[in-house]
Amino acid sequence: MARVCEMCKKGPTTGNLVSHSNIKTRTRWLPNLKRMKAVVAGVTQTVRVCTRCIRSGKIVRPIKRQYSAVS
Repeated sequence: MARVCEMCKKGPTTGNLVSHSNIKTRTRWLPNLKRMKAVVAGVTQTVRVCTRCIRSGKIVRPIKRQYSAVS
């Protein structure tokens, strides 16, 4: 399972952690992904998207169903 946002394709980035003594250690930063339901091509699906896409409104949430009492 890849750690990639399904909307913007944001993935892990790599770099160095630099200590006070200037020693470099390789590290990996992962995107903040959340599982949520979204409408994709008219169908409700569970997708893994980053929080930036959720905040910016790129994700269309499905409409909640209204259940009525049938008598």
